[in-house]
Amino acid sequence: MKDLSKGHLKLDVWRKSIDFVTILYKLTSVFPKNKSYGIVSQLRRAGVSISANIAEGAARSGKREFIHFLSISLGSLSEVETLLIISEICGYINQDQSEDIDNQLSEIRKMLIGLTKFLEKT
Repeated sequence: MKDLSKGHLKLDVWRKSIDFVTILYKLTSVFPKNKSYGIVSQLRRAGVSISANIAEGAARSGKREFIHFLSISLGSLSEVETLLIISEICGYINQDQSEDIDNQLSEIRKMLIGLTKFLEKT
């Protein structure tokens, strides 16, 4: 594991989003195999995009750029949320799974918004 004292690696929201995408990969691994290219692929890409954009933004030189990438992360989070709703409607996940993952997404959203507000004030 890399040193957590540098850049994005020290951000709780980044670590939480990494934990989330790991759970998302496990959850989607049991989706019907004929859906792997479609919704599974899109869910995984959007899930990875949450943490990847936090990392990319943290590596940028300016606060404004970082805020922009946090905004992109929020967009990816909303995409995941939408795809999970579709997955539940299609019967790929049950209501308990949906609620659990929605709670995690809500926590990450709050953290992203909080970090954005903090950066805007400094």
